[in-house]
Amino acid sequence: MITAIVLINADTHRIPEVAETLAGLDGVSEVFSVTGQFDILAIVRVRRHEELAQVIPGRINKVDGVRSTETHIAFQTYSKHDLEAAFALGAEH
Repeated sequence: MITAIVLINADTHRIPEVAETLAGLDGVSEVFSVTGQFDILAIVRVRRHEELAQVIPGRINKVDGVRSTETHIAFQTYSKHDLEAAFALGAEH
């Protein structure tokens, strides 16, 4: 499982609407409104690197109200939640 953290700047008056739209996109597992330099943080989880292009520039960047994004790819997962999800994915095959 590949995890990307996408930091998003959105039109200020549309943050709730943009966040809800992002949460409904395939490949986006979690969305948070946050304080600081960015307005929204989205967690993207995909099986292959090629899918990142489908989700981030292909879906997230096309949401009306998204002004800009900054993407960080996770190298290693330390979260108990992510480790349990990875084992669950392996059990499905």
